[in-house]
Amino acid sequence: MGSSPLGSAPVTAAQTRIIDAALVLFAEHGISGTSLQMIADAIGVTKAAVYHQYNTKDEIVLAVAEVILTRLDAAVTAAEAERSRSRARELLITEMIDLAVERRRMAGVLQRDPVMLRFLEEHEPFRRVMARVNRLLMGGASDSRARVLAATLASVIAGVVIHPLVLDLDDESLRSQLLKQTRKLLPRR
Repeated sequence: MGSSPLGSAPVTAAQTRIIDAALVLFAEHGISGTSLQMIADAIGVTKAAVYHQYNTKDEIVLAVAEVILTRLDAAVTAAEAERSRSRARELLITEMIDLAVERRRMAGVLQRDPVMLRFLEEHEPFRRVMARVNRLLMGGASDSRARVLAATLASVIAGVVIHPLVLDLDDESLRSQLLKQTRKLLPRR
């Protein structure tokens, strides 16, 4: 069993199977286009077995979002432990790229699915983590230059992993090229 540092209960093996199936199905069909029956079929159980683990589809959406959010929270916490602001930003960018590349099939859902967008907008733990991400990406400044740089960095990472030109790239090629190009956006030390 694993747990989320964001305060949710530990995740059981059965719940992990549901989350993994939901991640794939949400990426393929969107959240609204994925039924609990589809999730059950994907893991070879009854819909009642899925309901035994999660009472609603919204609970599954939350669990899926927390998979990503937990990793992002850990990356932010590690970056915040760095003494140097530039090293903190570099570490966070590297972790964000690793996560985006690893979960690139899910990135489209996180960025474009109306159900997920509404959920994330209303989810206080997500807003807190994103405020920390933005603070680190801004490198300790809050002027317009720092804010535009932070928005650019986040947009580049999020946008590139779902761009049609890179869909056929293997993860390592995408990861290394994205890191290389993103570093070019950073101010010289």
